[in-house]
Amino acid sequence: MDHALAYGLPDRLEPFVTASGTSTGMLIYHFGTRDALLTETIRRARQRQREFYGELLSPRPDELYLRTLHRLWQAMTGPHDRPFLSLFGRLRESTEQQLWPGFRREATTDWLQPLEEGMRSVGRPELGTLVLALILDIEATDDVSRADQAFDGFLSALALMTNGKGGETPIGVATPNGADEA
Repeated sequence: MDHALAYGLPDRLEPFVTASGTSTGMLIYHFGTRDALLTETIRRARQRQREFYGELLSPRPDELYLRTLHRLWQAMTGPHDRPFLSLFGRLRESTEQQLWPGFRREATTDWLQPLEEGMRSVGRPELGTLVLALILDIEATDDVSRADQAFDGFLSALALMTNGKGGETPIGVATPNGADEA
């Protein structure tokens, strides 16, 4: 799984053989087929991603959700966690989707409910779709800088809306006068 996250799914088993320090025969013995090995690799990567990001997405009673979103965004788009976006983005576009029928839809919609739940805490559950769209934008274009600017603008606008309701500006989000709250 770590090899797939770093380099993508291989067309042939040799990269997995080298990375695991075993033989093709042993991989086939344990998994049955190349497709079964790739499917298990994807399943485990997706499980790790869901556990990690599920925790980051969850609203915290002692924290404004905009701060939670900011931390999530930094983790998802940072260099350490970008491999998840890359692996699953390539999977959406490739014939490898046959390894996980329905992956494209599931990988998009499974984040929508927790995003909507978090955004409900600031009174705008429907805006979870915009966060999801920006994540999918990065998968499609790999333009993190532009998506970061859009996300920062989104959080700033949302902070302005919630400030009028007793909210606070999240860390790293510019306030109306351009100062960055800490």
